[in-house]
Amino acid sequence: MKQEQTPVLIVGGGLTGLSAAVFLARHGVRATLVERHADTSTHPKARAINPRTMELYRAVGMEERVRAGRSPISGNTDLVHVETLAGKERVRMPNASIEDIGRISPAQWTLIDQNQLEPILRARAVEAGADVRFHTRVEAVEEDADGVLVRIRDLSTDTESEIRSQYVIAADGSRSPLRGMLGIGAHGRGTITNLVSFFFEADLDEALRGRRIIAAYVNNPEVRGTIIPLDNDRRWVINVSFFPDRGQSAEDFTEERCIELVRAAVGVPGLPLKIESVDMPAWDISARLADRFATRRVFVAGDAAHVMPPTGAFGASTGIQDVYNLAWKLALVLSGAAGPALLESYDQERRPVAEETVRQAMLRFAVREGKQYHEVADELLSETTMTFGYCYRSGAFAAEEGTPGTVVEDPEHPSAAPGTRAPHLVLDGPDGPLPVGDLFGDGFTLLVDEAAGPWQAAVEREAEALGVSLKSVRIGPGARLADRDGEFRQRYGVLPGGAVLVRPDGFVGWRVTAGRSGPVDRSAVAALRAILDRA
Repeated sequence: MKQEQTPVLIVGGGLTGLSAAVFLARHGVRATLVERHADTSTHPKARAINPRTMELYRAVGMEERVRAGRSPISGNTDLVHVETLAGKERVRMPNASIEDIGRISPAQWTLIDQNQLEPILRARAVEAGADVRFHTRVEAVEEDADGVLVRIRDLSTDTESEIRSQYVIAADGSRSPLRGMLGIGAHGRGTITNLVSFFFEADLDEALRGRRIIAAYVNNPEVRGTIIPLDNDRRWVINVSFFPDRGQSAEDFTEERCIELVRAAVGVPGLPLKIESVDMPAWDISARLADRFATRRVFVAGDAAHVMPPTGAFGASTGIQDVYNLAWKLALVLSGAAGPALLESYDQERRPVAEETVRQAMLRFAVREGKQYHEVADELLSETTMTFGYCYRSGAFAAEEGTPGTVVEDPEHPSAAPGTRAPHLVLDGPDGPLPVGDLFGDGFTLLVDEAAGPWQAAVEREAEALGVSLKSVRIGPGARLADRDGEFRQRYGVLPGGAVLVRPDGFVGWRVTAGRSGPVDRSAVAALRAILDRA
């Protein structure tokens, strides 16, 4: 049997898998990707990419390409819970305004349909050198101390071959055959509701009453579902729940039945409409978390690692953030610059964040299912907090004493402690304003207060000796990159002479609040070596 070699095999060609291929390529790793379906998704599915995820696409030069493919509903703002679209509005979920986000990030929400984003990512991955193969199914996987042997089947020719890889990313969806082959269990509520989706055409202007909806969650005695605009004009998709324990099935959704359900959801009994299709497969909303996100050489990501209700639009972005966290670590281990223990931090960092994200999505879903907003308000974290404020409690960073081990912090008042996202800051550069995040992505970045002494050269020499990319950047009113009114010191919690080491994924790896000599360079070098598992 033919056997090929690849450094990283990605199983799954959805948003998470394709993003992994793009991120790995940015770090110099040409991965192989296999996907069992013949092509990218034809269904809108996930429709919102949050600003933190757009920061990641910005870091790999894709922000404008992704924004150019955004959905016709990209200007819409309203997420509403209703009895019917034309009737009573129970709850309108709060959204962060552009101005609010602008204080935290240079990026914005981007509404782009999954069937638009996947082809963009696929094209970019291929351009960057990834070997992308659709219509290819994994048949078996065998992991050993030196790598992973995967048997695949080309479904277009019905031929089998083997791929030997050093590492595997399992991004093969919520039912993840690969996770099952590896014996990784999952926990959580499981299936919450079964649904069918169908497209229809209708004029809903009167029922909308001027609202620009992203989605309307409908709950009344006749129908429970979600109305979602496709073109902001006459084309819509509705997702409708059905209940197998009551003897219901997907086969019940005839064209006549679909017409009745749309009218019940909109709240206009005689609404003129046309059903486009009733032959889409049934699917389900679930809440589930993998018991672990990694074996020795296989890493579970995206829906294979965590499934959550679509309320909150967390799912796709959380998966993309998984593989952004993982890509730089894999690249450094493959190059020999880091030890294998660096990869253990993937599970340590991402699983607690995913667990809280699933919980937050469930709280929002409870409102959709009829719970009153005030019943969950005390536990509900804001959209902005979940987008930017997630933290790592343990992992590849030099933790500070006394830092609370929380999974979130308020991004309006960031701590800049190791394990948190490096705060947004606009610097005055020689070519104009420069968001500090634009300095991150290729390697480590050492942000140094302009009052710091010559010790930073020792850190640069150590990084070079370790084979790690590191750039030092002095910041201050008199530096080449100037801040405004000492904003760097204030936002990053440093005094004159302080410094912050930022990881390739934009998270703080180490910080010293002040210092000018020997102890600082030894501290910085020790932190870098510890992060890389080279201590």
